[in-house]
Amino acid sequence: MRKAKPKKRIILPDPKYRSEVVAKFVNHLMLQGKKSTAYTIIYGALEIVEQKTQQNGLDIFQRAIDNVRPTVEVKSRRVGGATFQVPTEVKPERSLSVGMKWLIKYARDKSGKSMKEKLANDILAAAKGEGSAVKKRDDTHKMAEANKAFAHFRM
Repeated sequence: MRKAKPKKRIILPDPKYRSEVVAKFVNHLMLQGKKSTAYTIIYGALEIVEQKTQQNGLDIFQRAIDNVRPTVEVKSRRVGGATFQVPTEVKPERSLSVGMKWLIKYARDKSGKSMKEKLANDILAAAKGEGSAVKKRDDTHKMAEANKAFAHFRM
């Protein structure tokens, strides 16, 4: 049997919006321990979103995260010498984490402009249900749907 699961860390809400989701996003966005830089980027991106839409940036950010979160994913499972892609449900905690990572990854992959602008554009696109991160979520769901036949191999 495996060792005990590590305790969940308590993440304090961010200072400006008092949101745990923003604080977690900052932790994913942060590179080399530069948390203040990460906060500058996310707050700047949310301000750009507010200017472009004339709505609350936090609400749009929340909608973007919800649109990017996957509900199912495939995991490789070896059965009798063959490897199957088995569709599995994603726990809410992991779903949030994966969604954030995708948003950040596709914002970083874009060229030109500052990170604030790239992230703001990705948040706006995701809130509308379009963009690279949403496409990644749809592809993941399609892959799970295509491999539904192997669901009985679930762990």
